[in-house]
Amino acid sequence: MTSTDSPADSTRTTLTRIAGELRSRLDEQLSDAAALRRRIHSDPRISGMEYDTRDILVSELAGILQFDEVASAGAIGRIGPDGPAVGIRAELDALPVHESTGVEFAASNGAMHACGHDVHQAALVALIRAAAQVDLPVAIGAVLQPREETYPSGALDIVEEKALEKINVTHMIAAHVHPGVPAGTIAVGAGYINAAADEINIVLRGRGGHGAYPHTAADPVTAIAQLAIGLPEAVRRTVDPMSPALLSVGTLRAGDSAANVLPSEAYLRATMRTTSNEQRIDLFEAVRQMAEGTAAAYGLSADISRDSGEPVLTNHKELAEGAEAWLGAMGHDIAEPMRSLGADDFSYFCSVMPSLMTFVGVEVEGCSPAPSLHDPRFLPTERAIKDVAHAMLAGYLAGAERILNEQVDEEINR
Repeated sequence: MTSTDSPADSTRTTLTRIAGELRSRLDEQLSDAAALRRRIHSDPRISGMEYDTRDILVSELAGILQFDEVASAGAIGRIGPDGPAVGIRAELDALPVHESTGVEFAASNGAMHACGHDVHQAALVALIRAAAQVDLPVAIGAVLQPREETYPSGALDIVEEKALEKINVTHMIAAHVHPGVPAGTIAVGAGYINAAADEINIVLRGRGGHGAYPHTAADPVTAIAQLAIGLPEAVRRTVDPMSPALLSVGTLRAGDSAANVLPSEAYLRATMRTTSNEQRIDLFEAVRQMAEGTAAAYGLSADISRDSGEPVLTNHKELAEGAEAWLGAMGHDIAEPMRSLGADDFSYFCSVMPSLMTFVGVEVEGCSPAPSLHDPRFLPTERAIKDVAHAMLAGYLAGAERILNEQVDEEINR
């Protein structure tokens, strides 16, 4: 460091050199990564059954880092010097989807990597192999996570097992392919990215009867229909219209007998998506009041419960700004932030440490426009492996820069 350089300038200079070395080494790994992606894609495992996929990745990185089992079917390990590490996640699970891409490496076992997790896995392996050839200033934690697509959440298990603390991960990074982002660009952005996802159950109970004599019954059918139609009003009356939130009814059930038999019970199940903890509390309370009030108006009783899902996924501001700068230095175009009311259990990591999720725009083999995630035709081209690896690398560099600058500040303030 020269007399005119600040500690932050010195950190950036060091990381710029490391970034160049990592990118060069990473390019050398892409051919092998493409072959690995095809192997994983051709023989996928659904949520909770990812052991074989995990073992393939552990074998691919044998001799580079030591993995420990986590969340049953997952694994976690680190490479680099002692001290804090930047964790990078790759999801292991496929979906119960019958593939229809027609490629020679298509899966044929009734499962499919229709969310691009095979790309994420190959990109992480390539990055770790590249990192093994470089003198890292900050360690990388490789997090092979099971059960992203279903409950119980693999990310939540990892957090509750304190697996990240065991290898001293203090920042978490993830990258996800997405056909909604322009191909060749990467979306970053600070703040809310994905919504909290809760499920609401409402049971209305009354008194069954004969359809010809409704006055002798307490019929829940009309009441449950009113609730199904009226739930969006709870959003309008509770949530600032400038803050995204929604309620969508997925299940509505009442009666299973003859047309002239009035049931005694009706059931509704809805998903609630919110983008702040305050919304999450206030909107459920509004639903509870609406359900109880509607039930009372019809002479019914109501049971309302909530199954809590993922919290809000919030990108850390410094990590987002740092990753955008590093991606720009690599020559990548930055897309608008990919905010949605979808959910991803990476949010559990965001709730316990500074974290960053980026979205990588992709083209899909043989399809224009690209089909959506979870579509049986969704198959990103091989370029996606390099772009995802670069997004992971940019996140690592942003996390490493933050860690190194914090260490310098601590040293100065001693």
